Amino acid sequence: MQFVFRALPKPFSVSLAALAMVASLAMAGDLSAEESHEHHGAQAEHQHGDGGQEDHAAHDHSAHGGEHAGHIGEGEGDDPHAHHKAMMAQKGYQRSEHRYKLPDVALTAMSGEPTTLAAELDSGKPVMINFIFTTCTTICPVMTGTFAKVQQELGPEAANMRMVSFSIDPEYDTPERLRVYAKQFGAGPQWQFLTGDLDSLIAVQKAFDVYRGNKMNHEPTTLMRRSPDDPWVRIDGIASAAEIVAEYHRLVER
Repeated sequence: MQFVFRALPKPFSVSLAALAMVASLAMAGDLSAEESHEHHGAQAEHQHGDGGQEDHAAHDHSAHGGEHAGHIGEGEGDDPHAHHKAMMAQKGYQRSEHRYKLPDVALTAMSGEPTTLAAELDSGKPVMINFIFTTCTTICPVMTGTFAKVQQELGPEAANMRMVSFSIDPEYDTPERLRVYAKQFGAGPQWQFLTGDLDSLIAVQKAFDVYRGNKMNHEPTTLMRRSPDDPWVRIDGIASAAEIVAEYHRLVER
């Protein structure tokens, strides 16, 4: 196993307007409501690309199998965002490559139009994805703000790829709420926000090994893929926009 330590990312500042918007959504929503589904212990099996080599930096990916240390469960602790804040305090990120078997599920675009997972990911263009929910006031606005800066740094290049943000709280995140959220962060035409029924979104999370039992336990993960025939590059941790852009260029230029 090959280890490569990367420079610590500079803290990313989300605009006050963006944070104010997310905070207002959080107040309007019911943050105390957790997903009713139990955490399934079985995780998606991975086939490692490029001989299974992984680049590691400060984040222990071994915690992804079975139980996850440090998670704040329902009713535990005074701060429901304690887990998210702990994730934000971690420095660096981990890069690894995987092949995932994705489910054939129906989803809903932020326009309200029906779509499918395959239609969103298998367009033939490079794709970059993350998982968020609009009432999150910690890592989600940071990750969404990072995606916004990524599209800015890519400039005209962004038109040649796809960006997709999946809601992990689809029962609250209606297409209308996702449109408001996307507009607040300046999402371009290449950036789609998806919702749907809860079971479908859980199936997507499990396929990518990001399902952590409830939305308050979710972790910052970005995934990208050059084409349907290539493995997914997985970035675990809070990576800066510059680091994600560098990983993207490393992906598409190889």
